[in-house]
Amino acid sequence: MVAVPNPRAYSSLIFDCDGVLLDSNRVKTAAFYEAALPFGSEVATRLVEYHKSLGGISRYEKFRYLLDHLVDDATRGPSYGQLLQRYARSVEVGLREARVAEALRELKAHTSESSWIVVSGSDQNELRRVLETKNIAHMFVGIFGSPDSKTDILAREFQAGTACKNALFLGDSRHDHEVARAYGLDFVFVSGWTEFEGWRAYCAAQDIQTIDRVADLVPRSAPQ
Repeated sequence: MVAVPNPRAYSSLIFDCDGVLLDSNRVKTAAFYEAALPFGSEVATRLVEYHKSLGGISRYEKFRYLLDHLVDDATRGPSYGQLLQRYARSVEVGLREARVAEALRELKAHTSESSWIVVSGSDQNELRRVLETKNIAHMFVGIFGSPDSKTDILAREFQAGTACKNALFLGDSRHDHEVARAYGLDFVFVSGWTEFEGWRAYCAAQDIQTIDRVADLVPRSAPQ
């Protein structure tokens, strides 16, 4: 395993949100289960399994999968719009208590020459409200989420100049790594809050640098 890169070497730092900036993966997983529960616990459990296998993918795609593949047309239950509403209500409650990653301000000071952006599978409007509430939105030059995919967001923001391709991507899912690799970006896997059960084997096989938390990028000499 190669050493974790120095974040100061990059013009841009790209952050996933859930599991990287916020301890919110379990909140989202519980919300998927609660939203799908009117279809029965078996369907809700299968949706959670699908969700956890595709970390970083938007709720819009996952609820489409639920209706297209996990229930048939004759099954009574919430509509697509109602599923999204049920999910959003559960998430809003849970995110109030979600912890923010430690030492973000110290890392921001350490990488003061770099632009920071968030590229998330979360709903963009909800994401911006949450980070504003957590008092960290001001650290980022851009906060972007679904319904646009992470691939599309990066293509657009590289072209706009919001982010540079001399970038370090910090994520906690296979999808995050695949997106980073598609653009030739360096990638660090943040493991402390991930729900990717096979992350150790995947990171070892892909020779991916790993850290437990974002704070691990702050030099030990800097106060945390």
